[in-house]
Amino acid sequence: MTFHYRYRKQIIIGVIIFILLGVTTFFIIKNNLSTQKKTIPKKTIVEKKKKKEKEIINYLEVDIKGEVITPGIYKLKEGSRVIDVINAAGGLTENSNTTVINLSKKIVDEMVIIIYSNSQVEDFSKTKEIENQVIDYCNQVDENSLHNDACISKDSSSTPTGKISINNATVEELMTLPGVGEAKAKSIIEYRNSNGPFISIEDITKVSGIGDNLFAQIKEYITT
Repeated sequence: MTFHYRYRKQIIIGVIIFILLGVTTFFIIKNNLSTQKKTIPKKTIVEKKKKKEKEIINYLEVDIKGEVITPGIYKLKEGSRVIDVINAAGGLTENSNTTVINLSKKIVDEMVIIIYSNSQVEDFSKTKEIENQVIDYCNQVDENSLHNDACISKDSSSTPTGKISINNATVEELMTLPGVGEAKAKSIIEYRNSNGPFISIEDITKVSGIGDNLFAQIKEYITT
Protein backbone atom coordinates (compact mmCIF):
# COMPACT_ATOMS: atom_id res chain seq x y z
CA MET A 1 0.00 0.00 0.00
CA THR A 2 1.51 3.27 -1.11
CA PHE A 3 1.58 6.54 0.82
CA HIS A 4 -0.90 8.26 -1.53
CA TYR A 5 -3.36 5.41 -1.26
CA ARG A 6 -3.20 5.30 2.53
CA TYR A 7 -3.78 9.04 2.92
CA ARG A 8 -5.98 9.57 -0.12
CA LYS A 9 -9.01 10.47 1.95
CA GLN A 10 -7.10 13.05 3.98
CA ILE A 11 -5.59 14.49 0.81
CA ILE A 12 -9.01 14.85 -0.86
CA ILE A 13 -10.47 16.53 2.21
CA GLY A 14 -7.49 18.86 2.39
CA VAL A 15 -7.81 19.79 -1.28
CA ILE A 16 -11.55 20.47 -0.86
CA ILE A 17 -10.90 22.66 2.19
CA PHE A 18 -8.19 24.52 0.30
CA ILE A 19 -10.52 25.13 -2.65
CA LEU A 20 -13.32 26.31 -0.38
CA LEU A 21 -10.96 28.69 1.41
CA GLY A 22 -9.74 30.01 -1.93
CA VAL A 23 -13.25 30.51 -3.29
CA THR A 24 -14.39 32.19 -0.07
CA THR A 25 -11.38 34.49 -0.08
CA PHE A 26 -11.98 35.35 -3.73
CA PHE A 27 -15.60 36.36 -3.14
CA ILE A 28 -14.72 38.37 -0.03
CA ILE A 29 -12.09 40.33 -1.94
CA LYS A 30 -14.47 40.80 -4.90
CA ASN A 31 -17.28 42.09 -2.66
CA ASN A 32 -14.93 44.51 -0.95
CA LEU A 33 -13.75 45.88 -4.28
CA SER A 34 -17.33 46.18 -5.53
CA THR A 35 -18.35 48.04 -2.39
CA GLN A 36 -15.45 50.43 -2.76
CA LYS A 37 -16.29 51.04 -6.42
CA LYS A 38 -19.92 51.76 -5.58
CA THR A 39 -19.29 53.95 -2.57
CA ILE A 40 -16.31 56.12 -3.47
CA PRO A 41 -17.34 57.19 -7.01
CA LYS A 42 -20.93 57.90 -5.87
CA LYS A 43 -19.67 60.23 -3.17
CA THR A 44 -17.34 61.90 -5.62
CA ILE A 45 -20.12 62.37 -8.20
CA VAL A 46 -22.45 63.93 -5.62
CA GLU A 47 -19.73 66.33 -4.47
CA LYS A 48 -18.90 67.32 -8.05
CA LYS A 49 -22.59 67.76 -8.86
CA LYS A 50 -23.14 70.02 -5.84
CA LYS A 51 -20.03 72.03 -6.72
CA LYS A 52 -21.17 72.38 -10.33
CA GLU A 53 -24.66 73.52 -9.32
CA LYS A 54 -23.17 76.04 -6.92
CA GLU A 55 -21.00 77.47 -9.69
CA ILE A 56 -23.78 77.65 -12.32
CA ILE A 57 -26.61 79.30 -10.34
CA ASN A 58 -26.50 83.10 -10.54
CA TYR A 59 -28.97 85.45 -8.91
CA LEU A 60 -30.31 88.79 -10.15
CA GLU A 61 -31.91 91.59 -8.15
CA VAL A 62 -34.90 93.43 -9.59
CA ASP A 63 -37.14 96.18 -8.29
CA ILE A 64 -40.88 95.75 -8.87
CA LYS A 65 -43.30 98.61 -8.26
CA GLY A 66 -46.94 99.44 -8.79
CA GLU A 67 -49.91 97.11 -8.68
CA VAL A 68 -48.45 94.04 -6.95
CA ILE A 69 -49.24 92.82 -3.44
CA THR A 70 -45.77 93.45 -2.02
CA PRO A 71 -43.63 95.86 -4.10
CA GLY A 72 -39.90 95.80 -3.42
CA ILE A 73 -36.54 94.36 -4.40
CA TYR A 74 -36.38 90.63 -5.08
CA LYS A 75 -33.54 88.22 -5.82
CA LEU A 76 -34.32 85.57 -8.43
CA LYS A 77 -32.33 83.01 -10.39
CA GLU A 78 -30.86 84.05 -13.71
CA GLY A 79 -33.26 83.09 -16.49
CA SER A 80 -36.36 84.04 -14.48
CA ARG A 81 -39.06 86.07 -16.20
CA VAL A 82 -41.27 89.04 -15.33
CA ILE A 83 -44.11 86.74 -14.29
CA ASP A 84 -41.75 85.07 -11.78
CA VAL A 85 -41.01 88.44 -10.20
CA ILE A 86 -44.73 89.19 -9.96
CA ASN A 87 -45.33 85.86 -8.24
CA ALA A 88 -42.43 86.53 -5.85
CA ALA A 89 -44.09 89.85 -4.98
CA GLY A 90 -47.29 88.09 -3.98
CA GLY A 91 -49.09 88.42 -7.31
CA LEU A 92 -51.12 91.20 -8.92
CA THR A 93 -53.65 93.46 -7.22
CA GLU A 94 -57.27 93.57 -8.39
CA ASN A 95 -56.61 96.95 -9.98
CA SER A 96 -53.61 95.80 -12.03
CA ASN A 97 -53.44 95.86 -15.82
CA THR A 98 -50.68 93.98 -17.67
CA THR A 99 -51.81 94.88 -21.18
CA VAL A 100 -48.57 96.74 -21.92
CA ILE A 101 -46.35 94.36 -19.91
CA ASN A 102 -44.43 91.47 -21.48
CA LEU A 103 -44.85 88.81 -18.78
CA SER A 104 -42.54 86.37 -20.56
CA LYS A 105 -39.58 88.77 -20.79
CA LYS A 106 -36.40 87.53 -19.08
CA ILE A 107 -35.17 89.70 -16.24
CA VAL A 108 -31.77 91.40 -16.01
CA ASP A 109 -29.87 92.64 -12.98
CA GLU A 110 -31.06 96.00 -11.56
CA MET A 111 -34.19 95.82 -13.71
CA VAL A 112 -37.16 98.01 -12.70
CA ILE A 113 -40.62 96.58 -13.36
CA ILE A 114 -43.71 98.80 -13.04
CA ILE A 115 -47.15 97.18 -13.05
CA TYR A 116 -49.71 99.79 -14.07
CA SER A 117 -53.28 100.20 -12.87
CA ASN A 118 -56.37 100.11 -15.09
CA SER A 119 -56.68 103.91 -14.95
CA GLN A 120 -53.05 104.38 -15.98
CA VAL A 121 -53.47 102.15 -19.04
CA GLU A 122 -56.62 104.05 -19.97
CA ASP A 123 -54.63 107.28 -19.74
CA PHE A 124 -52.06 105.83 -22.14
CA SER A 125 -54.80 105.27 -24.73
CA LYS A 126 -56.20 108.76 -24.23
CA THR A 127 -52.72 110.25 -24.59
CA LYS A 128 -52.26 108.38 -27.87
CA GLU A 129 -55.57 109.70 -29.19
CA ILE A 130 -54.68 113.27 -28.22
CA GLU A 131 -51.29 112.90 -29.91
CA ASN A 132 -53.00 111.78 -33.12
CA GLN A 133 -55.41 114.72 -33.00
CA VAL A 134 -52.56 117.20 -32.54
CA ILE A 135 -50.60 115.78 -35.48
CA ASP A 136 -53.71 115.85 -37.68
CA TYR A 137 -54.23 119.48 -36.76
CA CYS A 138 -50.59 120.20 -37.56
CA ASN A 139 -51.08 118.85 -41.07
CA GLN A 140 -54.21 120.88 -41.81
CA VAL A 141 -53.86 123.48 -44.55
CA ASP A 142 -55.71 126.67 -43.68
CA GLU A 143 -55.83 129.64 -46.04
CA ASN A 144 -55.88 132.02 -43.10
CA SER A 145 -52.78 130.61 -41.43
CA LEU A 146 -49.29 129.51 -42.35
CA HIS A 147 -48.74 125.88 -43.25
CA ASN A 148 -46.33 124.09 -40.91
CA ASP A 149 -43.85 122.27 -43.18
CA ALA A 150 -42.26 120.63 -40.14
CA CYS A 151 -45.26 118.41 -39.45
CA ILE A 152 -44.89 114.66 -39.76
CA SER A 153 -45.55 113.65 -43.35
CA LYS A 154 -48.65 111.62 -44.14
CA ASP A 155 -47.84 110.81 -47.77
CA SER A 156 -48.33 107.39 -49.31
CA SER A 157 -44.85 106.24 -48.40
CA SER A 158 -45.36 106.70 -44.68
CA THR A 159 -47.63 104.90 -42.25
CA PRO A 160 -50.65 106.64 -40.70
CA THR A 161 -49.63 108.74 -37.71
CA GLY A 162 -49.64 106.95 -34.38
CA LYS A 163 -50.02 103.48 -35.90
CA ILE A 164 -47.59 100.65 -36.55
CA SER A 165 -47.46 99.11 -40.01
CA ILE A 166 -47.56 95.33 -39.61
CA ASN A 167 -46.11 95.06 -43.12
CA ASN A 168 -43.11 97.35 -42.59
CA ALA A 169 -42.45 97.58 -38.85
CA THR A 170 -39.25 96.28 -37.28
CA VAL A 171 -39.13 93.93 -34.31
CA GLU A 172 -38.55 96.88 -31.98
CA GLU A 173 -41.53 98.81 -33.39
CA LEU A 174 -43.84 95.81 -33.11
CA MET A 175 -42.76 95.31 -29.50
CA THR A 176 -44.27 98.70 -28.62
CA LEU A 177 -47.72 97.20 -29.21
CA PRO A 178 -49.66 96.08 -26.11
CA GLY A 179 -48.99 92.43 -25.28
CA VAL A 180 -46.46 91.93 -28.08
CA GLY A 181 -43.06 90.74 -26.94
CA GLU A 182 -39.97 89.87 -28.93
CA ALA A 183 -41.16 86.35 -29.79
CA LYS A 184 -44.53 87.51 -31.20
CA ALA A 185 -42.86 90.40 -33.05
CA LYS A 186 -40.48 87.97 -34.77
CA SER A 187 -43.39 85.65 -35.59
CA ILE A 188 -45.20 88.53 -37.33
CA ILE A 189 -42.15 89.31 -39.46
CA GLU A 190 -41.53 85.63 -40.26
CA TYR A 191 -45.17 85.22 -41.32
CA ARG A 192 -45.16 88.20 -43.69
CA ASN A 193 -41.80 87.13 -45.15
CA SER A 194 -43.17 83.65 -45.87
CA ASN A 195 -46.74 84.52 -46.89
CA GLY A 196 -46.48 88.01 -48.29
CA PRO A 197 -47.88 91.28 -46.92
CA PHE A 198 -50.99 91.41 -44.76
CA ILE A 199 -54.03 92.47 -46.77
CA SER A 200 -55.96 93.66 -43.72
CA ILE A 201 -55.12 94.11 -40.05
CA GLU A 202 -57.39 91.13 -39.26
CA ASP A 203 -54.91 88.90 -41.11
CA ILE A 204 -52.48 89.27 -38.20
CA THR A 205 -54.60 86.72 -36.30
CA LYS A 206 -53.22 84.13 -38.73
CA VAL A 207 -49.86 84.49 -37.00
CA SER A 208 -49.21 81.81 -34.39
CA GLY A 209 -49.71 83.16 -30.88
CA ILE A 210 -51.94 86.08 -31.87
CA GLY A 211 -55.56 85.33 -31.07
CA ASP A 212 -58.74 87.37 -30.95
CA ASN A 213 -58.03 88.70 -27.44
CA LEU A 214 -54.62 90.10 -28.38
CA PHE A 215 -55.97 91.45 -31.66
CA ALA A 216 -58.64 93.35 -29.73
CA GLN A 217 -55.87 95.02 -27.71
CA ILE A 218 -53.72 96.07 -30.66
CA LYS A 219 -56.15 96.72 -33.52
CA GLU A 220 -56.36 100.43 -32.70
CA TYR A 221 -52.60 100.78 -32.97
CA ILE A 222 -51.87 98.89 -36.21
CA THR A 223 -52.32 99.33 -39.93
CA THR A 224 -51.21 97.52 -43.04
